[in-house]
Amino acid sequence: MLTVWGRNNSTNVKKVLWCLEELTLGYERIDVGGQFGKLNEPLYRAMNPNGLIPCLQDEDFILWESNTIVRYLAAQYGENTLYLADARLRASAEKWMDWVTSSVAEPFKVVFIGLVRTPEEQQDKEKIAQGIERLNTLMAVADSALAEHAYLSGDKFGIGDIPLGCLAYAWFNLSITRPALPNLERWYHSLTQRATFQKVIDIGIS
Repeated sequence: MLTVWGRNNSTNVKKVLWCLEELTLGYERIDVGGQFGKLNEPLYRAMNPNGLIPCLQDEDFILWESNTIVRYLAAQYGENTLYLADARLRASAEKWMDWVTSSVAEPFKVVFIGLVRTPEEQQDKEKIAQGIERLNTLMAVADSALAEHAYLSGDKFGIGDIPLGCLAYAWFNLSITRPALPNLERWYHSLTQRATFQKVIDIGIS
């Protein structure tokens, strides 16, 4: 049995849950983090010394870092589905996973926490505006790539689409001004049609 430790409204936990659903794998999820706490309990720290979510338990194998977990699940259980055997195709998809972490995550965090989790009277409007501007620039990068392929993973949905897809859900549902990015919009709409997306991603932003 696979076990995922982490609250279901965490963007990083959603990556793992989405991957599991795409692979039709059975799993148990245990609430950790946010209002549930437990991150500093000895049991959890023994699994993830960073005290962050998610954490995956696959029998006696423990793994943390959301992108790494998604890669592992695809490689271990996704032959002929999410796992790309061709090294170049796989790397081309995986670069978008790392790009989200290295480039998109920080301005997204500024905007999301600023607008969703901060009372309006305490919001740093200038900082939020800068985050939105940066996000718009980055989303235009993805839009350009999606003019060449249906998905960030290539011609088919894959692991390269999961990290940005999780963030795009909030980006498209926040009350912000977004530029017209037709390729990104087409891509996002295709994600929203997936039953897996509807089950674990489209659960509201909070």
